[in-house]
Amino acid sequence: MRKFLPLLAMCLPLMGSAQNDNPMYSNGKIYVVVVVIAIIFVGLALYLVQLDRKITKLENEK
Repeated sequence: MRKFLPLLAMCLPLMGSAQNDNPMYSNGKIYVVVVVIAIIFVGLALYLVQLDRKITKLENEK
C-alpha cells in the first residue's frame, strides 16, 4: 500500500483539473452520457433477472 501512496499523490492534481478541461462537462452533455449508460445497465439487469426467472422455472419443471 505504501508503494502506491506516492503515485496516488501525484495523480490527484491531474484528476481535479481533468474535469474542468473536458468540454462535455462545460456543455452539460456529460449528464446525457451518464443517463444513457445508466439506462443500458438497468436494461441489462432487468433482462438478466427475467432470464434467470425463466431458467429457474424450466429447472423446476423437470
